[in-house]
Amino acid sequence: MALDLTKAVLGALLLSWSGVGAAQAANSEKLKIKPLLESRLRFENVDQPSADADALTLRIRAGAEAMIGNLSFLAEAEGTAALVNNYNAFPFALPGERQWRPEHSVVADPQNIELNRLQLQYKAGKGTVTLGRQRINLDDQRWVGSVGWRQNEQTFDALRGELKSGPSSLDLTYAIKQRTIFGSDAGPRTAYDGDFIFAGAGSKVGPVQGKVFAYLLDYDESFFVANSSQTYGLFLSTSIPVTADAKFNLRASYARQSDYGKNPFNYSADYWSLDAGATLKEFSFNGGWEKLGSDNGRAVQTPMATLHKFNGWADVFLTTPPGGLQDSYVTLSYKSEKIPAIKPLVATLSYHRFDSDAGNSKYGTEWDTSLGFNVGRVALLAKWADYNANNYGVDTRKLWLQAEWALK
Repeated sequence: MALDLTKAVLGALLLSWSGVGAAQAANSEKLKIKPLLESRLRFENVDQPSADADALTLRIRAGAEAMIGNLSFLAEAEGTAALVNNYNAFPFALPGERQWRPEHSVVADPQNIELNRLQLQYKAGKGTVTLGRQRINLDDQRWVGSVGWRQNEQTFDALRGELKSGPSSLDLTYAIKQRTIFGSDAGPRTAYDGDFIFAGAGSKVGPVQGKVFAYLLDYDESFFVANSSQTYGLFLSTSIPVTADAKFNLRASYARQSDYGKNPFNYSADYWSLDAGATLKEFSFNGGWEKLGSDNGRAVQTPMATLHKFNGWADVFLTTPPGGLQDSYVTLSYKSEKIPAIKPLVATLSYHRFDSDAGNSKYGTEWDTSLGFNVGRVALLAKWADYNANNYGVDTRKLWLQAEWALK
């Protein structure tokens, strides 16, 4: 029933906005073409007790967006080449596949050429409808994101409607395919089919921003149906000025996830996230706690998230352990615009402590640090992650050196 309601609402939005847009397009200016071009060169080193990896990859995206009135059509291709390929491109077994190299640690940046985005978008007033293969980043990307850190982007074959009215917003998506970061050589893990609904309604009252959301994931692939779930939740955030140079930032989120669709397992677990921070001129400090709960040996999972943003850059917890996960962390950041030749200069240092939700298991700790700055139109970045295992995974150290350029 939820699926039928989603289709009906999106259909009504599309029809109503198409009438307005058609009238405006008739009076629009001439066709405009916007070229799309960006590149990223990255070296990644992984050091683990039984294996290591060195990867030097170059990712290029190229395409164009044609716009006439409120209607636009976007096509974009994406290609990744491995200049040094001493790494395993897949965190799952693919015997016989040339990029599955189990003697090396995983760097999930396979060589690949694909159609990254192909979408038709319609804007009318404060509404937007997007149809086709598209990038979707929702809120902080904890539940749905494009996994922008990896060289191959995650996209969705979907119909999405967005509507804003004053401080309120509505966002509704129906997707039939999740195209993963693993590319065309990943066999059945190149893309996952199913019926996926992302729904959110938000508003702002005074200094407080809030949103309620629902994510219904019903996967078709037999090996992936255990990730089918229904998640309902909300978040609240606010920023409180103290002086002209200082402010406090607060964010809290809660969700409840349970089995859904073809999932053969029965569970219902809680998700919590609490984060508090302060900013003073160029410095900011924040600390927080995130819990992905566990029930009946099944933990909260977020298979569509931009996972590199959460629970440490070493990517040890891309899949939540059966006993769940608690992540207690602190982060210190510095951002300066004072040096014109390299602004902005951004440096961060983070510490994580990882524990289970069920039981009393200490998983380990991690230090993360990064330094980034611009030289002209090139963004340079160095990152380091150091995970010290206790009762989960293995000691993992990762180093990244990256240069990125995009046509403005």
